[in-house]
Amino acid sequence: MKLSLNWLRDFVDVDLPVAELASRLIDATAEVEGWETIGANWDPERIRVAEVVEVAPHPNADRLRLVTVNDGEGRQQVVCGAPNVAVGQKIAFATEGAELVDGHTGERARLKLRPIRGVDSAGMVLSEKELGLSDDHEGILVLAPDAVPGRPLVEQLGDVVFDISTWANRADLLGVMGFGRETAAITGKPLREPSTAHGESARKASEFVEVSIEAPDLCPRYTASVIENVTIGPSPAWMQERLIRAGQRPINNVVDITNYVMLETGQPLHAFDYDFVRGKRIVVRRAEEGERLLTLDDVERVFDSEMLLICDGEGPVAVGGVKGGGNSEVTEKTRTILLEAANFRAGSVRRTSTYLKLRTEASLRFEKGLGAEVPEYAQHRALHLFEQLAGGTPAAGIVDVYPGAKPPRTIAVTSARIEQVLGIAVPAEDVRRILAALGFGVEENTPGQYSVQPPDWRPDVEIADDVIEDIGRIHGYHRLPTTMLRGQLPEPERDPVRDLRERLRDLAVTLGFQETLSYTLTDRARLARMVPDSDSLRSEPLGVVNPVAAQHTFLRTSLRPSVLETYAANRHHEAGALRIFEVGFEYLPVEGDLPHHRPVLCAVLGGLREGRWPQAGTERLDFYDARGVAEAALQRLGIPVNFTAVSEFGLLPGHTAEIRVGKDPVGILGQIHPDNAALFDLTEPVFLVELWVESLARHLPERPAYAAPSRFPEVRQDLALVLDSETPAGRVLELVRSHRSGQVRIGADIFDEYRGPGVPAGKKSLAIAMRFQSSERTLTDADVAKVQSGLVTRLAKEFGATVRGG
Repeated sequence: MKLSLNWLRDFVDVDLPVAELASRLIDATAEVEGWETIGANWDPERIRVAEVVEVAPHPNADRLRLVTVNDGEGRQQVVCGAPNVAVGQKIAFATEGAELVDGHTGERARLKLRPIRGVDSAGMVLSEKELGLSDDHEGILVLAPDAVPGRPLVEQLGDVVFDISTWANRADLLGVMGFGRETAAITGKPLREPSTAHGESARKASEFVEVSIEAPDLCPRYTASVIENVTIGPSPAWMQERLIRAGQRPINNVVDITNYVMLETGQPLHAFDYDFVRGKRIVVRRAEEGERLLTLDDVERVFDSEMLLICDGEGPVAVGGVKGGGNSEVTEKTRTILLEAANFRAGSVRRTSTYLKLRTEASLRFEKGLGAEVPEYAQHRALHLFEQLAGGTPAAGIVDVYPGAKPPRTIAVTSARIEQVLGIAVPAEDVRRILAALGFGVEENTPGQYSVQPPDWRPDVEIADDVIEDIGRIHGYHRLPTTMLRGQLPEPERDPVRDLRERLRDLAVTLGFQETLSYTLTDRARLARMVPDSDSLRSEPLGVVNPVAAQHTFLRTSLRPSVLETYAANRHHEAGALRIFEVGFEYLPVEGDLPHHRPVLCAVLGGLREGRWPQAGTERLDFYDARGVAEAALQRLGIPVNFTAVSEFGLLPGHTAEIRVGKDPVGILGQIHPDNAALFDLTEPVFLVELWVESLARHLPERPAYAAPSRFPEVRQDLALVLDSETPAGRVLELVRSHRSGQVRIGADIFDEYRGPGVPAGKKSLAIAMRFQSSERTLTDADVAKVQSGLVTRLAKEFGATVRGG
């Protein structure tokens, strides 16, 4: 709900800072999700109210005019192109230096004065867009006639609008009055209620219309009033302003009054054009199966027999509690209004709005359970406004059909129960004060024994503990004593494998992968795409006794086929790189027992590598991208690994490596063999990263390794080596990273591997980006040269490597 602070101040004096008021409402009433300050950027010295005292033509431009305004300190002449400027208007006027929204660009800028078509302008007459109120830039903003020239505009129009999330059973909080009552109770200030006084004609409302309720279980109460001699027109600026800030669109004074009263009291109302009410009767009944009505949104609705309709003498004119019909809509020619304010059963409105896929402000309120006494109050409040703003004359009395009337509720509450529930004793005078401020009737017949009558707008209060909850929240939860937990908490059951699965999920997402889920059941043909017949463990999966589909007959023994299928299905929807993963189980047969649930992370990536900006580049992801994923994930886990070239079914020889911790394999990565990729209709290079969770869990360190970061800067240099083409790049990188010279450490990454012209046959060139850093001092070029010389010597000895171009 949108709550205007200015509107709230009509009901209760609020002098608290905005943040404190929000905090106290959160603590006691409802969640304030945020607020918007209207006029926060309006300089009170430069943006003020002014009055237009003269309008003259511009001597050099037909579409411009010279407007003289009185800004409270004297007269100023400005050049204005707005078509709606007129003498006598109160307007918003800005002088040089004011920060405004540029009407053309939408950017904020400071006002600079300059001659316009040869005439000096002392300032600017402002539109709503320039003030940041809306996107309307067609004309100037016209203020209320009682605005005082010279007054800062922030005092005239400034406001704070809270965004509040209310509770499902507190329909009273969907009206400003409800929050006024809560604020009064919280702050101890008196509540002011708006006027409901109005005149009446000599003719009774019951002489205009007859009301009957044929479905009292769905409509406990229906009230109707009649207003004659109504003049349709725009509602006043102050009402439009409040409606807009509450998220409503002003339409005309009749519709705006019904919306205004709904926002104020929480009670929805609906206005019918009385002349279109056939038979001058209102019948509230269940719909006939298949009955139809064209609603105000120009959609024909079809109803079933459990939906409630508001009908006239010939047929439906509204959907009860949801929306009106177009056949009785108020138009510019309307002169007599039939005003509805009713109470409908919450569950019925919820079912109807859900079935019709039609959620409205009215249905939202009825669904939360409105009190049946509120319609009468809302009627008189609306009649007061119709008389004041539409020139209407209300008929005498209202037609009130109330088959669901119930005797007042009385709830017994004791001091002992209050202390038992809240954990503290609340003084009797505080109990009476809090309940009275919230609208409850309360009598203390004997000390500690209260007889409480909930107000009619609080049908949610049913038992003593509901009353105590209201006492506790207004008294202040911060007053409840803080106590320690009693008893001993059970020791948590550690499951390293489960914990590692969750960590790997998080790491994969961090590395840019999207998680997928696939069926654990498959068939032999799918498994055969990535599982060889020679693998006796995986090629003989366990079958399902009663499969639901032919393709779901066996428990999968590998995640690779299902992840590659998912990749292939999504490849056509992604122009750039695609990275997906699944953390799931392989079900490996165990003789004479249930299968072993082997947890595995299976990730697949391919496509064009991202460029500098977040869009596809020109280079494709390759083996080193896949290796980088594995290295990054395992580095975050604190597990040192190495890579060893291996052969694996379904992966391309020479582009496949086993991931090891020491000599223990913990995963595999490589390029999917083109022949196997073709089985999935994949024509681009696709790469696999597979981590075996149980094996990894055995190598998880108890705590991550840590070295204090050096205070001294890195020195970065690149090194190109020529060595045998069969030498694994991983072993070279491992040696470089492990090289030490005193307190100098080396960080390194391979950024290029080259075979071709300029490199001898049988050789390859590895380009390594190195980072030298000391924990004791800033390194000089000579220091780095010395360390690099020792490193090159080791590389030559271990791998026969030479410096390229050296």
